[in-house]
Amino acid sequence: MTKPAQRWHVPIRLEDVPDTGLHLDLVADAEVRAALAALAGVRDMPRLEAAIDVARQGNGLRVTGRVSATVGQDCVVTLEALENRVDEPVDVVFAPSAPVQAAADEDDDGDHHEARAGDEPPEALVDGAADLGAILADFLLLGIDRYPRKPGAVFAPPAPAGGSENPFAVLAKLKNPTS
Repeated sequence: MTKPAQRWHVPIRLEDVPDTGLHLDLVADAEVRAALAALAGVRDMPRLEAAIDVARQGNGLRVTGRVSATVGQDCVVTLEALENRVDEPVDVVFAPSAPVQAAADEDDDGDHHEARAGDEPPEALVDGAADLGAILADFLLLGIDRYPRKPGAVFAPPAPAGGSENPFAVLAKLKNPTS
Protein backbone atom coordinates (compact mmCIF):
# COMPACT_ATOMS: atom_id res chain seq x y z
CA MET A 1 0.00 0.00 0.00
CA THR A 2 1.37 3.43 -0.93
CA LYS A 3 1.39 6.43 1.34
CA PRO A 4 -1.22 9.06 0.38
CA ALA A 5 0.11 12.29 -1.09
CA GLN A 6 1.08 14.86 1.53
CA ARG A 7 -1.06 17.95 1.14
CA TRP A 8 -0.25 21.43 2.35
CA HIS A 9 -2.04 21.82 5.68
CA VAL A 10 -1.69 25.06 7.62
CA PRO A 11 -4.62 25.18 10.04
CA ILE A 12 -5.34 28.41 11.89
CA ARG A 13 -8.01 28.63 14.55
CA LEU A 14 -10.30 31.64 14.77
CA GLU A 15 -9.39 32.23 18.44
CA ASP A 16 -5.65 32.25 17.56
CA VAL A 17 -6.06 35.36 15.39
CA PRO A 18 -5.74 38.55 17.46
CA ASP A 19 -8.05 41.52 16.85
CA THR A 20 -5.11 43.29 15.19
CA GLY A 21 -4.70 40.44 12.67
CA LEU A 22 -1.85 38.13 11.87
CA HIS A 23 0.81 38.08 9.14
CA LEU A 24 2.24 34.73 8.01
CA ASP A 25 5.15 33.96 5.68
CA LEU A 26 4.79 30.30 4.72
CA VAL A 27 7.26 28.02 2.93
CA ALA A 28 6.22 24.51 1.87
CA ASP A 29 8.63 21.65 2.54
CA ALA A 30 10.00 19.30 -0.15
CA GLU A 31 7.43 16.55 0.49
CA VAL A 32 4.49 18.95 0.09
CA ARG A 33 6.02 20.51 -3.05
CA ALA A 34 6.54 17.06 -4.59
CA ALA A 35 2.95 16.02 -3.85
CA LEU A 36 1.53 19.25 -5.32
CA ALA A 37 3.79 18.93 -8.38
CA ALA A 38 2.43 15.42 -8.97
CA LEU A 39 -1.14 16.65 -8.49
CA ALA A 40 -0.55 19.54 -10.92
CA GLY A 41 1.14 17.32 -13.51
CA VAL A 42 4.37 19.32 -13.57
CA ARG A 43 7.93 17.96 -13.50
CA ASP A 44 8.86 19.56 -10.20
CA MET A 45 8.20 22.49 -7.87
CA PRO A 46 11.45 23.76 -6.38
CA ARG A 47 9.79 26.72 -4.60
CA LEU A 48 6.39 27.30 -2.98
CA GLU A 49 5.81 30.25 -0.67
CA ALA A 50 3.01 32.47 0.54
CA ALA A 51 2.79 35.81 2.31
CA ILE A 52 -0.66 36.30 3.79
CA ASP A 53 -2.53 38.43 6.27
CA VAL A 54 -5.29 36.88 8.36
CA ALA A 55 -7.87 39.17 9.97
CA ARG A 56 -11.08 38.62 11.87
CA GLN A 57 -14.17 39.46 9.85
CA GLY A 58 -17.41 39.22 11.79
CA ASN A 59 -17.51 35.67 13.18
CA GLY A 60 -15.07 34.43 10.55
CA LEU A 61 -11.70 35.19 8.96
CA ARG A 62 -10.49 37.02 5.89
CA VAL A 63 -7.24 35.90 4.25
CA THR A 64 -5.44 38.17 1.79
CA GLY A 65 -1.99 37.99 0.25
CA ARG A 66 -0.08 36.10 -2.44
CA VAL A 67 1.03 32.56 -3.17
CA SER A 68 4.02 32.09 -5.44
CA ALA A 69 5.99 29.15 -6.79
CA THR A 70 8.47 28.03 -9.39
CA VAL A 71 7.30 25.06 -11.44
CA GLY A 72 9.28 22.87 -13.83
CA GLN A 73 7.33 22.15 -17.01
CA ASP A 74 7.84 21.08 -20.62
CA CYS A 75 7.21 23.45 -23.54
CA VAL A 76 4.13 22.28 -25.48
CA VAL A 77 5.81 23.22 -28.78
CA THR A 78 9.45 22.15 -28.43
CA LEU A 79 9.10 19.71 -25.50
CA GLU A 80 12.15 21.39 -23.91
CA ALA A 81 12.32 21.82 -20.14
CA LEU A 82 11.49 25.25 -18.77
CA GLU A 83 10.72 26.89 -15.44
CA ASN A 84 7.67 29.07 -14.96
CA ARG A 85 6.88 31.37 -12.09
CA VAL A 86 3.40 31.41 -10.61
CA ASP A 87 2.26 34.43 -8.58
CA GLU A 88 -1.40 34.51 -7.59
CA PRO A 89 -3.30 36.97 -5.41
CA VAL A 90 -5.39 35.44 -2.63
CA ASP A 91 -8.53 36.96 -1.09
CA VAL A 92 -10.77 34.48 0.73
CA VAL A 93 -13.36 34.74 3.48
CA PHE A 94 -13.92 31.89 5.92
CA ALA A 95 -17.15 31.67 7.91
CA PRO A 96 -18.68 29.13 10.26
CA SER A 97 -20.65 26.57 8.31
CA ALA A 98 -24.25 27.76 8.37
CA PRO A 99 -27.15 27.95 5.94
CA VAL A 100 -26.31 30.21 3.02
CA GLN A 101 -27.96 33.61 3.25
CA ALA A 102 -28.89 34.66 -0.25
CA ALA A 103 -30.20 38.13 0.53
CA ALA A 104 -27.68 39.61 2.96
CA ASP A 105 -24.35 39.12 4.70
CA GLU A 106 -23.16 40.60 7.97
CA ASP A 107 -19.97 42.70 8.00
CA ASP A 108 -17.53 43.62 10.82
CA ASP A 109 -19.88 46.14 12.44
CA GLY A 110 -22.91 43.86 12.43
CA ASP A 111 -24.50 45.88 9.62
CA HIS A 112 -26.18 44.13 6.73
CA HIS A 113 -25.33 44.77 3.09
CA GLU A 114 -26.73 43.29 -0.08
CA ALA A 115 -24.83 40.37 -1.58
CA ARG A 116 -23.35 41.39 -4.93
CA ALA A 117 -23.69 39.17 -7.96
CA GLY A 118 -20.46 37.28 -8.61
CA ASP A 119 -19.31 37.32 -4.97
CA GLU A 120 -17.82 34.01 -3.92
CA PRO A 121 -19.53 32.28 -1.01
CA PRO A 122 -17.32 31.99 2.06
CA GLU A 123 -15.20 28.92 2.69
CA ALA A 124 -16.24 26.93 5.74
CA LEU A 125 -14.43 27.07 9.05
CA VAL A 126 -14.15 23.43 10.11
CA ASP A 127 -14.26 23.05 13.89
CA GLY A 128 -13.41 26.74 14.18
CA ALA A 129 -10.29 26.46 11.97
CA ALA A 130 -9.34 27.46 8.43
CA ASP A 131 -6.89 25.31 6.46
CA LEU A 132 -4.81 28.03 4.82
CA GLY A 133 -2.53 25.53 3.08
CA ALA A 134 -5.41 23.87 1.24
CA ILE A 135 -6.76 27.21 -0.02
CA LEU A 136 -3.28 28.40 -1.04
CA ALA A 137 -2.72 25.13 -2.91
CA ASP A 138 -6.02 25.66 -4.78
CA PHE A 139 -4.99 29.16 -5.88
CA LEU A 140 -1.56 27.85 -6.92
CA LEU A 141 -3.00 24.97 -8.96
CA LEU A 142 -5.40 27.30 -10.76
CA GLY A 143 -2.54 29.68 -11.58
CA ILE A 144 -0.27 27.14 -13.30
CA ASP A 145 -0.09 27.59 -17.09
CA ARG A 146 -1.47 24.37 -18.60
CA TYR A 147 0.15 25.06 -22.00
CA PRO A 148 3.58 26.55 -21.28
CA ARG A 149 5.72 27.79 -24.18
CA LYS A 150 9.38 28.66 -24.27
CA PRO A 151 9.88 32.29 -25.28
CA GLY A 152 9.95 32.51 -29.07
CA ALA A 153 8.61 28.98 -29.62
CA VAL A 154 6.24 28.92 -32.59
CA PHE A 155 4.26 25.95 -33.79
CA ALA A 156 4.74 25.24 -37.51
CA PRO A 157 2.36 22.64 -38.93
CA PRO A 158 4.02 19.87 -40.93
CA ALA A 159 4.13 20.30 -44.71
CA PRO A 160 1.55 18.19 -46.57
CA ALA A 161 3.06 14.91 -47.74
CA GLY A 162 1.08 14.55 -50.96
CA GLY A 163 1.67 18.02 -52.39
CA SER A 164 -0.69 20.94 -51.95
CA GLU A 165 -3.88 19.24 -53.12
CA ASN A 166 -7.01 20.27 -51.25
CA PRO A 167 -8.46 17.42 -49.13
CA PHE A 168 -11.93 18.14 -50.52
CA ALA A 169 -10.60 17.73 -54.06
CA VAL A 170 -9.42 14.24 -53.09
CA LEU A 171 -12.90 13.41 -51.80
CA ALA A 172 -14.48 14.77 -54.99
CA LYS A 173 -12.26 12.43 -57.04
CA LEU A 174 -13.58 9.48 -55.02
CA LYS A 175 -17.15 10.55 -55.73
CA ASN A 176 -16.52 11.17 -59.44
CA PRO A 177 -13.55 8.99 -60.56
CA THR A 178 -13.62 10.33 -64.16
CA SER A 179 -12.22 13.74 -63.29
